[in-house]
Amino acid sequence: MRVSFLFALLILAGAASAGEIDAKVEAALAAESRPEADVERDRNRKPLETLKFFGLEDDMTVLELFPGGGWYTRVLAPVLAENGKLYVALGTGTVSERVLTEPGFEKVQVVETTANVRRPEGSPNYVLDDFEFGKSGVDMVVTFRNLHSFDKESRDRINRAVFDVLKPGGLYGVIDHTKRHMEPETPENRRRMDPVLVIKEMLDMGFEFVDYSDLHYRPDDELRYEVGRRTVTGNTDRFTLLFRKP
Repeated sequence: MRVSFLFALLILAGAASAGEIDAKVEAALAAESRPEADVERDRNRKPLETLKFFGLEDDMTVLELFPGGGWYTRVLAPVLAENGKLYVALGTGTVSERVLTEPGFEKVQVVETTANVRRPEGSPNYVLDDFEFGKSGVDMVVTFRNLHSFDKESRDRINRAVFDVLKPGGLYGVIDHTKRHMEPETPENRRRMDPVLVIKEMLDMGFEFVDYSDLHYRPDDELRYEVGRRTVTGNTDRFTLLFRKP
């Protein structure tokens, strides 16, 4: 049963204590304001299990990178509304126009940067300039299916900025479409990432590897096709990794 946004907030406020995240996430997922298209993806994206694996608590300060249309923003914002804080940064145009203008999302703060995200003509990847988030002491940073869009230098810039914005012990949760290890880049795999490479890049940046999850493992994704093809879209194999700043 769907519930009104205000009723969902009451449920959130009544959750027993920080750390009891299930009721708050489930209330956010049940909010009447969520688009049907978002609801239809719940089974595939497993938001409660994913956020619990990342270690989300309702009193955290969380930074979501590249929020896109706001699928996870609609879940994170009400969970953190009472005791925590949600920032969104990089690629925030759509979420600012379509989600943050709605009732209940007033506390979400857009972090403006000088990153200047762009895709050079003829390049399959996006690039960005050196930047800082201008914040510190963040408890958690999350990004969902975004790192694959950038070249190595730009990924390093993103991960360095994440490292700097996190407090010691802060967590970095990453999900992306899986690519075969050491497979050369082709038009079919350009929106996939080698999870071993991701781990290496994070370790090189100074992060500790905490854990991985098979929540989004899909055995019927042969890792052969572009993630937008009808045979795999919405059912891609995705790696789920968690890192910590020492």
